[in-house]
Amino acid sequence: MPRNRSRRVAVNTVCALLAAAVAAVTMRPGLLTDNLPDDLPFLGTETVDSLPLPAESERPTTAPSAGPVHRGPTRAEPFRGSPALRWADGAAGIVLPEARATGGLDEAQVERGLRATRAFLIGANLDPGTLRGKRPQAALDLIDPSQRELLDELDAALAKPSKKHDPVTMFSRFDPAELAPAGAVVKTRGRMTYEAGEEPGSVIIHADYTFVYPVTRARVDADQVERTIVRRLLTVAVNDPARYVVTPGKLGIVEYGQHIYNSSCVRFDGFLHPRFPDDAPDSELSGPAEDPYDRSTPGTAPQTESCAPVART
Repeated sequence: MPRNRSRRVAVNTVCALLAAAVAAVTMRPGLLTDNLPDDLPFLGTETVDSLPLPAESERPTTAPSAGPVHRGPTRAEPFRGSPALRWADGAAGIVLPEARATGGLDEAQVERGLRATRAFLIGANLDPGTLRGKRPQAALDLIDPSQRELLDELDAALAKPSKKHDPVTMFSRFDPAELAPAGAVVKTRGRMTYEAGEEPGSVIIHADYTFVYPVTRARVDADQVERTIVRRLLTVAVNDPARYVVTPGKLGIVEYGQHIYNSSCVRFDGFLHPRFPDDAPDSELSGPAEDPYDRSTPGTAPQTESCAPVART
């Protein structure tokens, strides 16, 4: 069941050369990170329908075809019956575009911004500690300290989760007392683009990635595997420190949104809660079913929350 939200964050920078303020701009396990190899064994039967896909270079025009519904996930094959079987493993799915001088920033500055954005996505969605519910410090450290209001909100959400301040709107987290990863891989698919900002000396980076988390209950005898799917939409600003008062190497979060599929819409304890087949029926579900693997839509999260059933996991 999707939990859809978006947040617009004010990015406050001050133009050092002009000594004037710049207006604020607008704006939810397996566990591969850069420290783990990207060539882990491929799971599943090697058929035409299970060969790895090339990196996503543009928005797809249709949703991926459905696999055999009678062959669901198992501990040995947690992505069986899912389009994610052909997706990249963890951080290998976050492929950076070629950096070019843009918006008054040179090639090296653009590349540093792209790499920092990738590191943020990994820290927020793939880091083993983050997925086990620990504080996502690596991701938080990449946010410019000048975004004090955003950092305070994230601190409050992590310290005392609530419906208003829920850390899963930015970070993928599971309660280790309730759930355990089914296997050692999170599947990832998406793309990153960038463009010149509205003001000279600024580049805006757009990231759109879907992460697929297979989990099982945290019991020795647990054998059911379910998948929670999270699509993250992130826009960040990279500003030239020679023109703006910013912290070099840090990111200005402009906007973030998410679509969270197969997770409770009524629990706000800071964790993702997938539904298993033997769970009680969901009374909060309403509306037509949504396909969590459909990346052909723009993905912009609606301003109002929804809790629709999912077509598949």
